[in-house]
Amino acid sequence: MRLLQLSDPHLLGDPNGLCRGRPPLALLRHALRMAHDQLQAADQMPSRLLISGDLCQDESWGGYRRLAEALAQSPFAALEPPLLLAGNHDHALALRAALGRQAVVAPALLNWGSWQVLLLDSHVPGQVGGRLGPHQLAWIAAQLPRSEQPLLVAVHHPPLAIGDPGLDAIALADGEALLSLLRRCGRWRGLVFGHIHQHWSGSRPGADGHRAIPLLGCPSTLAPFAAVLPCPLGREQDPGGRLLELGTDGELRHQLLRWSAPTAHGTAATGFSLA
Repeated sequence: MRLLQLSDPHLLGDPNGLCRGRPPLALLRHALRMAHDQLQAADQMPSRLLISGDLCQDESWGGYRRLAEALAQSPFAALEPPLLLAGNHDHALALRAALGRQAVVAPALLNWGSWQVLLLDSHVPGQVGGRLGPHQLAWIAAQLPRSEQPLLVAVHHPPLAIGDPGLDAIALADGEALLSLLRRCGRWRGLVFGHIHQHWSGSRPGADGHRAIPLLGCPSTLAPFAAVLPCPLGREQDPGGRLLELGTDGELRHQLLRWSAPTAHGTAATGFSLA
């Protein structure tokens, strides 16, 4: 099974509005087309999408309707329902009201084939940093021992420092508590996040002390932040996403995707790399 992760589109209620001087809706539509074309050419089409937070910059009902329309009109429209996380630039209740019938919205635990996918809600109203809170952490702790299926975890805010002081100050406040729970879970296979607008890759030891569990940050479809780690494609400034393969052997494999923003002629260069 394959999962295409996109992140941080920062949509607006105004379909023609700009965020960071860029058109978020047009760039999300472009991302969906470019990712589709790359993956179709590589015969690696995903089964569903994951968009890991900061969906709607102005937290408006119209912004979530723009997201629903973009997904319904995208080349991926026929896939299984998308997985959506709330970020700091989101309104969790509006997100669920607008898209809860056509998507899986965090917090949720999804049984998907031979895997489980744990979607976490790190949104804290009025704050840029994230927090799961004691109730969600208790729920996570209760779920982890109830299955032997390999587990992928997705959350908007990074649960650990990535090496950028500004971003580290607005990460997941109780990230170490989350990682402590996951480290004791022998079926944990990976964690993916958004928020940082860049490719990032790290790892933590698994429960057996030998397996290295990947922790992966995703580029934004809108705009990049200054990169902490070099991009394997040398394309830190380009939008991108990540393909996650949830193998029948219980292993997680991942590939970084990059594409250029649209040019005046409507075309863009592409890139595809193991990372």
